[in-house]
Amino acid sequence: MFTCKTTNSHKDFCALTRALDAELNTRYGKEQALYDKHNVIDPIETVLVGYEEDVPMACGCFKKIDDKTVEIKRMFVASNYRRRGFSSQLLMALESWAVECGFSQARLETGKGQPEAIALYQKMGYEVISNYPPYVGMENSVCMSKTLRS
Repeated sequence: MFTCKTTNSHKDFCALTRALDAELNTRYGKEQALYDKHNVIDPIETVLVGYEEDVPMACGCFKKIDDKTVEIKRMFVASNYRRRGFSSQLLMALESWAVECGFSQARLETGKGQPEAIALYQKMGYEVISNYPPYVGMENSVCMSKTLRS
């Protein structure tokens, strides 16, 4: 996999996040509507799209929370490219980029209906934390955090 740094208006990122949203709607049904508003990201320039032989197959991004913290968002690998380590590679690349930008902490939110995502994040050193806003009180949310190292 090779990655391309881009923005959230890039056509391949938009296509991949539409596929992510479709998958989340299949997994969670009506409950997903509660989360959709939190998946809309203002213009952002910290997006990675992963390619395999020029085919866009993975994406993720991060947004600044404060001077030391980013939130990892919109992590996705197309179903026919899964179980080959691309999500780990993508997450490591996002974390490295965040460190290059001066950040030292990453956090993220995923859902209880995504055990493979939870397992990935735990494998990559993330620990479950109390739900942070806007996920406070949302029973399906699993929030996680990690200290980033250069």
